[in-house]
Amino acid sequence: MEALRRFLLFDWTKLIIPFGVFVIILIAGFIVKRLLFRALRRWAGHTQTRADDIFIHAFSGPFIIWVLMLGIHLAAQSSELQASATAKIGKAVLILWIISITLVASRLASNLIKHYGRGVRGTMPVTSLTQNLARIFIFTIGILILLNQLGISITPILTALGVGGLAVALALQDTLSNLFAGFYVSLAGQIRLGDYIKLDSSDEGFVADITWRSTTVRTAANNLIIIPNAKLAQAIVTNYHLPEKPMIARLTVGVSYNSDPDEVERILIEEAQNVARERPDLLTALQPVARFFPGFGDSSIDFTIYYQVPDFEQQIPAQHELRKRIFKRFREAGIEIPFPIRTVYLHGDANNSSRSNAI
Repeated sequence: MEALRRFLLFDWTKLIIPFGVFVIILIAGFIVKRLLFRALRRWAGHTQTRADDIFIHAFSGPFIIWVLMLGIHLAAQSSELQASATAKIGKAVLILWIISITLVASRLASNLIKHYGRGVRGTMPVTSLTQNLARIFIFTIGILILLNQLGISITPILTALGVGGLAVALALQDTLSNLFAGFYVSLAGQIRLGDYIKLDSSDEGFVADITWRSTTVRTAANNLIIIPNAKLAQAIVTNYHLPEKPMIARLTVGVSYNSDPDEVERILIEEAQNVARERPDLLTALQPVARFFPGFGDSSIDFTIYYQVPDFEQQIPAQHELRKRIFKRFREAGIEIPFPIRTVYLHGDANNSSRSNAI
């Protein structure tokens, strides 16, 4: 305390130059940020991609922090501190700068993966697993650089991790199995976020997320099914969104044996064409087809109409609309949709008949 009091009383003038340097750097940093990022945002507004917006947003926040670090470093260099103290301040500022760069780079990598993964067809799907892997990779590089600046040799650490990794791998077989299975599912691109899938266990729904341990599937009832990645990788999966979302759906209709098959076929095709023309959100413009299939039933002749819906979710609304229209047309045309009918024949011999009559 005595040394500090003496410094403030007699040597305070030594702070004028370092403080002035710090203030000048800080003011210059504010001016540069205002002018630079205003010009960058104006330029980004004329581009079609959002990648430049992601870069600007990522660097605009920590820019002033970096200016403060630069101001502290230059102020220390211009002061009359001992060389050892100046070196320690410079090293501390460098460590803080490495940490901040690592945080910014991890956030930037995650946002870029999300942007390009959603916008570019055929790229690796954007899941929590892929984003976390990118963050882990950036953090690993940042930690190695930081240890190198601190003068810590990473060779013994890597050796210890290699030996300990065997024990960890044996103890965490199920966890690692789910991790690598999730990585494989994400890279393969056969199951993507938003796809509607159905497993051989009859579980089905939209893929909501793929994490390091499990895959989350959202059912049509808005419930979540948590599937371990290892089980998902081994399951037989039907993906209703691949190779493309539009899919062929069908509707079976039974009519009376007294009906004219040609007239029934014409009505079915006409109504499907009307729905496709009036409701393109339900049916695509692909020509619908009606077939005399499965054919002769117990009490009706059955037709099946094949049509294309834009995606899996539109099957039920499309069938709802088609059934209403077909029912009205059949009623107008006098085509009967029969109830189940069975004809029962009773056979008996003459002795049983005479015996029954006698009784």
